[in-house]
Amino acid sequence: MTDRRNVLWIMCDQLRFDYLGCAGHPSLKTPNIDRLAARGVRFTNAYVQSPICGPSRMSFYTGRYVHSHGATWNAIPLPAGEPTLGDHLRAEGVRSVLVGKTHMKADLDGMMRLGIDPETEIGVRIAECGFEPYERDDGLHPDGPYDPDPRYDDYLREHGFDGENPWEQWANSAEDEDGRILSGWLLSHADKPARVDEPHSETAYMTDRAMDFIREAKADARPWCLHLSYIKPHWPYIVPAPYHDMYGPDDVLPPVRSEEERRDPHPVYASYMTERFSRAFSRDEVRERVIPAYMGLISQIDDHLGRLMDFLEAEGLLETTLIVFTSDHGDYLGDHWLGEKELFHTPSVKIPLIIADPDPKADATRGSVSDALVEAIDLAPTFLEYFAGKTKPNVLEGASLMPHLRGDTVSEWRGYVISECDYAMRRARTDLERPVARSRMFMICDGRWKYVYAEGLRPMLFDLESDPQEFTDLGADPAHEDERARLKDALFAWSRRVHNRITITDEQIAAKAGGELRGGILIGYWDEDEVEEARRDQKPGAPL
Repeated sequence: MTDRRNVLWIMCDQLRFDYLGCAGHPSLKTPNIDRLAARGVRFTNAYVQSPICGPSRMSFYTGRYVHSHGATWNAIPLPAGEPTLGDHLRAEGVRSVLVGKTHMKADLDGMMRLGIDPETEIGVRIAECGFEPYERDDGLHPDGPYDPDPRYDDYLREHGFDGENPWEQWANSAEDEDGRILSGWLLSHADKPARVDEPHSETAYMTDRAMDFIREAKADARPWCLHLSYIKPHWPYIVPAPYHDMYGPDDVLPPVRSEEERRDPHPVYASYMTERFSRAFSRDEVRERVIPAYMGLISQIDDHLGRLMDFLEAEGLLETTLIVFTSDHGDYLGDHWLGEKELFHTPSVKIPLIIADPDPKADATRGSVSDALVEAIDLAPTFLEYFAGKTKPNVLEGASLMPHLRGDTVSEWRGYVISECDYAMRRARTDLERPVARSRMFMICDGRWKYVYAEGLRPMLFDLESDPQEFTDLGADPAHEDERARLKDALFAWSRRVHNRITITDEQIAAKAGGELRGGILIGYWDEDEVEEARRDQKPGAPL
């Protein structure tokens, strides 16, 4: 190992934890991701802090729970001034660079209040989750709510894929035999190849841009953390040839769902079943059309990751670069009669997580699998420790995964994971006539029991040991009242923790205790003798 270390942090959008070869999928081929797992540790119990794109990513980027940073839904800004991973790493001399998607919505009102110009270097950092935006691209061109810089559109036009919106008309549309454009938004077209040639697709383009940055960074003495954030396999579910027909209906796994789930579901769950995307993915013909495309998108990502790994090896960077592969949340794909994500079933809230540490200290764990309860917020303190930065427990709420990567004895580790869902933007709020401020749900899972607290509604409870498919909701079962009470107490204890005191550490507070007397501020004393006695008796750091 040299003194200069780097981090390559790869994130896919909407990739399920179990749609990888190394995770046991029977027909999906991901040899390059599997090869990465053989070089590192694959975590099987990694959970996001919210199964929704925006708040999940804001937790990744801050190392803080949604309850703490407040960006509870897509396009809700991360408050200006919220510390980010980029801020922490910059203090260690590390460049934090973005290629791809963040789903960040800038807090322009907050920046204006503080007198910060969004066009300045500091303004850009705040507007981009602390990243240096080498290539910011959230997809959904050109009029999405995140105002991406549509360089990919310009790139497509430069390569002959012209049009008002080449992202949609070429990269995310198909074409029939008469030359008619078929929108990739429509699920019926998922089995057709995208109009764009594969080398010019989003996945290929973002991989190229990541390699462009790495080449340029060789001339810079600073270490870097590159966040390569792929837009796929997120919808639109359409993929260029030859990946569009790599898989077929025979490769589609049966849906994990039961009729029992529809008999008396939790009210929020019942409403989500009626959403258009859920009704669509409850149809077998939709799943058989879409899931092969979803799998093709994953295999395409895998191939380009193989290209990227070969590039790193040729550049001599594999031995100095910590490589992380993960996702921002999963995808129901029809499981539990649902589409999309957002609720707390395993296909939605659990994510793939593979970390390959190049340090020889990690040799003993290479190719291993860890079932430790891991949260998305653990990556920020892991990166900080990798770059030899100081821990910041008053700010970063996750825990470094370095002990798990290097085979160290972990005497104390968390006993549960937390995730949050704000459904105020969904029909569940209006169906149930809930106020916006009380359209929230919280999940706590200790590895066996998964408890969901829904404000103003009954809870949900699943026993993942006897019911791993989460078919039987025990939230109203009198026989499980003790488990519900135990987990509710743990959830409420978590919620009462100090989440927002980030400007001072506990150690600093302890050191300041008793400072009034030491500073000559004499509160409540009767006379000089009492003051002198207190000074003689006071221990350093002890309160009065």
